[in-house]
Amino acid sequence: MRSMWRGSISFGLVNIPVKMYSATESKSIRFNQLHSLCHTPIKYQKVCPQCAREVPPQEIVRGYEYEKGQYVIVTDEEWAQFEEKLSRAVDILRFVDLGEIDPVYFDKAYYLEPSETGGKAYTLLKEAMVQSGKIGVARMTIRSKSSLAVVRVYRRILALETIFYPDEIRDTAGLQTDVGASIQEKELNMAISLIESLSEPFKPEHYEDTRRTGLLELIQNKIAGQETVAAAPLEKTSNVIDLMSALEASLQAQQTKVRDYGEEVRH
Repeated sequence: MRSMWRGSISFGLVNIPVKMYSATESKSIRFNQLHSLCHTPIKYQKVCPQCAREVPPQEIVRGYEYEKGQYVIVTDEEWAQFEEKLSRAVDILRFVDLGEIDPVYFDKAYYLEPSETGGKAYTLLKEAMVQSGKIGVARMTIRSKSSLAVVRVYRRILALETIFYPDEIRDTAGLQTDVGASIQEKELNMAISLIESLSEPFKPEHYEDTRRTGLLELIQNKIAGQETVAAAPLEKTSNVIDLMSALEASLQAQQTKVRDYGEEVRH
């Protein structure tokens, strides 16, 4: 496993050098979109429909849509004012009980491994958190973006989980939560009994993504049965030539319209 970030955990006057690793990975099966006739992967290009051409990166600016079709342009210089300064510290602000944070706040998980010189302080913080039953609420910078996070003990290692800011959690106001249906006590007791009968300690190994497993099996069977296709070799083309062809075709079509219109006027 390759570390994606090196920095330190700081709380009070204690500074602990650590390395950070992603704790999770997506196992989604990704498909490419192919042209059904030649099985060539479809390209996605940044095209301006107004100018009818592909737009190079240097012509793209940031626009915030404050109303439908109305934008505020933010320049690179203005954007730079709000970029977080690169920080290599996970600053623990305070300690709280894990149960105080609703799961809706949790975003992405990482493992924190002590660096060569941080072993003792790392172990001290870990054991103190285990004994106190607390987790640390921290602030850090990842990819120039300020993030709120929690530091906790997971399987004898420190884990960091980024969490959403309160204003990033959508309000439930406006959603229909009380349908006004009356509940009979007998129905409630039966529902509680059903919940209790299905209750057990959480065991992750009991759960499997059967859809992904089935898709992988289907794909492997197709490979084994040689039910595969190859993309047609691409011919080297120039975007300039393609653009010129499109412009010439448009010009010819316009000239034809003008000529036809002139002939109609003369007659």
